[in-house]
Amino acid sequence: MKVVNIQEAKTHLSRLVEQAHAGQEVCIGKHGKPMACLVAYAPRQEPRPLGGLPGIRIREDFDDEDARIEALFGGAE
Repeated sequence: MKVVNIQEAKTHLSRLVEQAHAGQEVCIGKHGKPMACLVAYAPRQEPRPLGGLPGIRIREDFDDEDARIEALFGGAE
């Protein structure tokens, strides 16, 4: 693993991003010690379900208007 110093990373960021996108390991470091690594972006293959944890459900009236909240934002008197 090659460690690129911060100044070099600033100067050559576009090239380093292209290398990471191509699958190369690109780490940015300070005094030769890795601090952060660039990785290629990989979008999720499937959408995340709402309420991700077991037993958590979204109430049917979740999107319904609430007079108290409307009043707080000046929507109702």
